[in-house]
Amino acid sequence: MSVAAITASYREELTDEIDRSAITTLRFLAADAVQSANSGHPGLPLGVAPAAWVLWSRHLRHDPTDPRWPNRDRFVLSAGHGSALLYALLHVFGYNLPLAELERFRQLGSQTPGHPEFGHTPGVETTTGPLGQGLANAVGMALAERMLAAHCNIGEHRIVDHRTWVLASDGDLMEGISHEAASFAGRLGLGRLTVIFDDNNVTIDGPADRACGDDALARFAAYGWHTLYIEDGNDIASIDEALAEARDIESAPTFIRLRTTIGYGAPGVEGTPKAHGSPLGAATIAAMRDKARRPETKFFVPEGLRAVTAGLAGDGAAARADWIQSYAIWCAEHPQLAVDYPLNRVPAPANVDAVVSLAEAATSGRTATRQASGAALNALAAGYPALVGGSADLATSTNTVIPGGDVCADHYAGRVLHFGIREHAMAAVMNGIALHGGLRPYGSTFLVFSDYLRPALRLSALMGQPVIYVFTHDSVYVGEDGPSHQPIEHVESLRLIPDGC
Repeated sequence: MSVAAITASYREELTDEIDRSAITTLRFLAADAVQSANSGHPGLPLGVAPAAWVLWSRHLRHDPTDPRWPNRDRFVLSAGHGSALLYALLHVFGYNLPLAELERFRQLGSQTPGHPEFGHTPGVETTTGPLGQGLANAVGMALAERMLAAHCNIGEHRIVDHRTWVLASDGDLMEGISHEAASFAGRLGLGRLTVIFDDNNVTIDGPADRACGDDALARFAAYGWHTLYIEDGNDIASIDEALAEARDIESAPTFIRLRTTIGYGAPGVEGTPKAHGSPLGAATIAAMRDKARRPETKFFVPEGLRAVTAGLAGDGAAARADWIQSYAIWCAEHPQLAVDYPLNRVPAPANVDAVVSLAEAATSGRTATRQASGAALNALAAGYPALVGGSADLATSTNTVIPGGDVCADHYAGRVLHFGIREHAMAAVMNGIALHGGLRPYGSTFLVFSDYLRPALRLSALMGQPVIYVFTHDSVYVGEDGPSHQPIEHVESLRLIPDGC
C-alpha cells in the first residue's frame, strides 16, 4: 500500500469542524498539563498545534499499537521543550499514554517528563531537549532509511519506505550543530527528510531577531534543501499543501518556514516571551476556554475526536498489516538480507571470536594501537555488512576506512560516510542511525576533539545506543601539534558520563 493511498482513505472524513476541535483539544491538553505541573512550556504547543495536527492526521504514517514498527514514519520533536504537545498527540492518537500521565506532566516517575526521553514514553523516537540534537538525529534516521532501502528493496517489496519529519525551533537553528547536520543532509540529498521550522521570533530573553537575523530559507537553500514558506501558522490548507509537496520531493530534503504566534490565543501573553516557559495561569486558561466555548473540565478530549483519531490510526494499522505480509515474503526470498539487516534493532556481529583472531594475527609484534584498531575494524567489517561509518575527515589518520564504497547522493548502498569536519553532527547523526535500527554506526576523530561532540556522545549513553566511537591520538605524545592537540583531561571527563565510556 502506498503512502498516498494510506493518507487518502480516512482523511476524506476530516472536516473544518473536526480540525478545529482537534487543534483546540491539543492546545488545551498542553496548557492544562503545564498549568497542572506549574512549570513547562505552553507557548510552542499553542502556536504549532495546527501544523502538528495536519501532519499527524494527513501525512504521518504510523500505527499507535506498534510504536516500533520498522517502516513507520519518524516524528522528531527537536524543540523538546514543547513536549506537552507531543504527549497530547500521542494520547489523542491512541498510543499507550493514558490521560492520567498527561495529568502527571513533569512529575517524578511519570511517562511525561519535561523533555521527551527515548525508551521512556511510547512513540518518542529520540531524547530531545538540548537544542539541535533532534534535528541532527533525524538526519541520521533519514540517512539510515535511504541506505537500508538501497540494500533491502528488491523487486516489488518496498520494505524500507518511510519518511522522517522534524519540528524545530529558532533555538534549534541557532545551535551550531544544526548548520553541520543540515549541510550534511543537503549534500547527501536526503529527500525523505522534512523540517518544519516554528518561526515565532520569540526566545526566553526577548525577540529572536535581537540575536539572530538569518534568512533561514536562503540558508537552507544554500545547503541544497528544497524550501517553502507558510505565512500563517493557522492556515490548514497551506500547511497541508506544503507537507504534500515535501512528500513529493525525492532529490533533496525539505525545509518549511512556518510563521506562528507563540502562545496563540492566550490573552495578554501571546506573542511575548512570557508564553515561552511559564504556566499561563488559571485566569488566562479560563478566558481561553470561555472564548473557545470549551467545557471547564481540565484535560477534556471530545469522544467524537477520539473516534476520528481511531479511524486515522486504523489506516496506519492497515499499512502495517500490509507491510508485515510483504516483509514475510521478503524474508523467505532473501533470508541472508533479513539476518544482515534486522530492521527493528541495531544488529550485533556474529563473528566476534573470529574477528579477534584475525586482528591478533594482523597485528602480531609491536603495533600502534590505531593500526590494531583498524585491523580489527576491517576484520569485523568483512563479516558484518550492517557496520557503517567513517570519520570527521581523519579516516587515514584514525585507520577507520572499511571496504564497501562511499555513501553519496546517488549511491546509498555504500558503507563509508564522509562526515566532513563536523564532529558534533557526526555523533548526533550516528545516534539517529542507531535509533532507526538495521545498521551499526561508528565514527572516528582524535581524542582531543571529543570535546566537539560531547553533547551527542552523552545522549548516546543516556539512550543506551550502541554507537561506536573510535578516538585515536590519545596521548600527550602527539608532540609537535602542541598543547591544543594534547588530550590531558579527556579520558577522565568521558568516564564521568553516566553509562558511558
